[in-house]
Amino acid sequence: MSNQLFEAIDFLAKEKNIDKEILLEALEAALISAYKKNFKSATNVRVELNEETGKMKVFSRKTVVEEVEDKQQELSLAEAKEIDPNYELEDVIEVEVTPKDFGRIAAQAAKQVVTQRVREAERGVIFSEYADREEDVMTGIIQRKDPRFVYVNLGKIEAKLAEPEQMPTEEYNIHDRLKVLVTKVENTSKGPQIYISRSRPGLLKRLLEMEVPEIYDGIVEIKSVSREAGERSKVSVYAADPEIDPVGSCVGQKGQRVQAVVNELKGEKIDVVEWSEDPIVYVSNALSPSKVVEVLVNEEDKATTVIVPDYQLSLAIGKRGQNARLAAKLTGWKIDIKSETEAREQGLLTKEEPEDLDSESTDEDLFD
Repeated sequence: MSNQLFEAIDFLAKEKNIDKEILLEALEAALISAYKKNFKSATNVRVELNEETGKMKVFSRKTVVEEVEDKQQELSLAEAKEIDPNYELEDVIEVEVTPKDFGRIAAQAAKQVVTQRVREAERGVIFSEYADREEDVMTGIIQRKDPRFVYVNLGKIEAKLAEPEQMPTEEYNIHDRLKVLVTKVENTSKGPQIYISRSRPGLLKRLLEMEVPEIYDGIVEIKSVSREAGERSKVSVYAADPEIDPVGSCVGQKGQRVQAVVNELKGEKIDVVEWSEDPIVYVSNALSPSKVVEVLVNEEDKATTVIVPDYQLSLAIGKRGQNARLAAKLTGWKIDIKSETEAREQGLLTKEEPEDLDSESTDEDLFD
């Protein structure tokens, strides 16, 4: 066997980023299999590879016994003593049995096995590279589509974007570049499988971390995210340092930071509100952009009744109830919204006459 085989092993190891020892072990296994198949031998054999000379040797391994029952596996003590007087019972003797034309036969038989092992090792490398990327954002390019998935190239592997994980307002075209959230990495019989999402709240959270240094550094903390992909999202943020404005940090100068995320999500509206441990304050903030007159809290049922000015009732509820629904998801509190008039009729309003609010704000704010 020439040095070309070992040179090929070196090349494969470097090109595929695979441990050379794995390939050599695969080669040894292939050569043993080839020997047994082509020479119809059930003998326990070992293959010795010499990288310096580029040669190989096949050794039959036999156990020294008192009485031989299987000539392929055993050797009598008397025969062993003829080889070396020091052999004892149960010793294992290796005898070279390398056939003259074994190099050609072995090379043919080994090719398929080594190729398979290379493929398996390559899959293992890819799986290891992506296994720790769950819940991370990666950038990919759309390669193809079918009725079930959009396939996104992440570099060394195609990831699957299933229909439920797609943004309903987004169109996916071949060669489009987009950021995705890695949701699951599996090592299957067909190789690594990666599943991604454009619709989960985690994507919004990671995108904000990328755009807002204060979040990345831990100065500002994202407490909660509620999202209806492609339409609207709410994010609650908190800063332990009272000198830090968490909402301002996320929005950025002239809204540049949050706008970068909005652009990535193809125009999805994002409300950034300040988190508070006081449910009255938190729920009021969560219902932004509507104004709140009063919040009544039922701790036992974790429910709130929120009273808003009459002219802002629709704004507080939102189109198809979206604003109230997102606020409830964000805070974890049930939210029942009532107008001032309704609250007065039911005797719920405890505050005095409300301040003169900006009457120019109308339900048209819903369509901003």
